[in-house]
Amino acid sequence: MLKKINTEKAPKAIGPYSQAITSNGLLFLSGQIPLVPESGEMLGGNITEQTEQVIRNISEVLKAGGSGFEHVIKTTCFLQNMNDFAEFNKVYEKYFTGKPARSCIGVSALPKGALVEIEVVAEIPL
Repeated sequence: MLKKINTEKAPKAIGPYSQAITSNGLLFLSGQIPLVPESGEMLGGNITEQTEQVIRNISEVLKAGGSGFEHVIKTTCFLQNMNDFAEFNKVYEKYFTGKPARSCIGVSALPKGALVEIEVVAEIPL
């Protein structure tokens, strides 16, 4: 059975989708960009600051879905500029310490002009 996950501690979806969906013990998070949950506004700044905000958002959705960073199986990361790869990794590795499988893709643009977007698949521990 599919269950929608939504929390006020992460940004509201800006389109026709849920923050996350659970299915068969797995949690599928929609991509998070650096929106500030309280205002819905984009966090300005550089790749480091934006990645920190994205990861704060992911943390809240993981918690709402009954999971955490230690249960992440796979991430897909989108960078607006691949020259930001090294700085992005410095932030990423602080949180995804279990080294889940990952894809990192350079894209020409992201919603609202974001520099980074990350989506996650995690297990929900029993």
